[in-house]
Amino acid sequence: MAKMRNTNSLPDFISISDKQLLDAYSGTVAGVVKNASQAVVHLKVSKTGNHPRTKKPIEQQASGSGFVISTDGYIVTNNHVIENSQSIKVGFGDGMEFPADLTGTDPSTDIAIIKVHDGELRPLQFANSDLLEPGQIAIAIGNPMGLQHTVTAGVVSALGRSLRANNGRLIDDVIQTDAALNPGNSGGPLVNSEGKVIGVNTAVISSAQGLCFAVSANLAAYISGQLIIHGRVKRAQLGVAAQPVKLTPRMIGANQLKTTMGVYIFEILADSDIYNKQLRVGDIIVEFEARPVSTVDSLHKYLNEKSIGRKIGLTVLRGGRRQLVEVIPAELK
Repeated sequence: MAKMRNTNSLPDFISISDKQLLDAYSGTVAGVVKNASQAVVHLKVSKTGNHPRTKKPIEQQASGSGFVISTDGYIVTNNHVIENSQSIKVGFGDGMEFPADLTGTDPSTDIAIIKVHDGELRPLQFANSDLLEPGQIAIAIGNPMGLQHTVTAGVVSALGRSLRANNGRLIDDVIQTDAALNPGNSGGPLVNSEGKVIGVNTAVISSAQGLCFAVSANLAAYISGQLIIHGRVKRAQLGVAAQPVKLTPRMIGANQLKTTMGVYIFEILADSDIYNKQLRVGDIIVEFEARPVSTVDSLHKYLNEKSIGRKIGLTVLRGGRRQLVEVIPAELK
């Protein structure tokens, strides 16, 4: 008597151990989504914009994602989701919808914090993104194209990427993933196999497939804390207009420099809070407290909250020779 083939059996090329692995992977993703999705919210944002033809002010509707990070109602999202908003409504998975207040924004990292005063709040925890490795599971939960609580899964493709924010500043420590993201995913969480947030989904490259990016959890957690406490992120400024410039081999060799680029100052702005009188137009900044400066972005990185009001030693090239000058940066307003 011929044996009946079990239609539920796996193809011959997949072993039992492979099936167990696939079941474990599916179970992991399903379990994470079941717990984490309760903290993921759908944002409905009313914004002011200009009519494309008449340029007259009009009200526009936008949507995005976010996730709860505290039991008292704080929610993380992207700055570009709520930028220029007139009103923000937050929709939860149980169908409840509440208005939200804007707590603070940081365009330089594309992170924003909003707050709701109602709802069943089950916060997510941030993971330590410094411990991430390429190949780890990455699960994105969000509301792409308004389709609520959509789940995509993939891996951490690369670490330490950089993205240009809308205000021109560089966002460092960005995670690349192949977990599919679409418009509306912005501001949603990228979580690991433990259901902890490893990044805040922020950008996709529309002309490519599988190239999606998230602001790392460590950076997002720091920025979120600053926004909750201060309503903004404190940064320093030197009061100069500058641009990157390539150094000649002679400059590099004669001054024993560690960089092939510098930052050329072409304008010095007067500000009573900034001490920059030792700088000159034409100076090339090559070091910030003995650390190499090769681009405006690297200079911005050093000009953090710790630099505000503190005496800083800058190494500049003046007339082709290195010279140490002192500056006292002020808070960027």
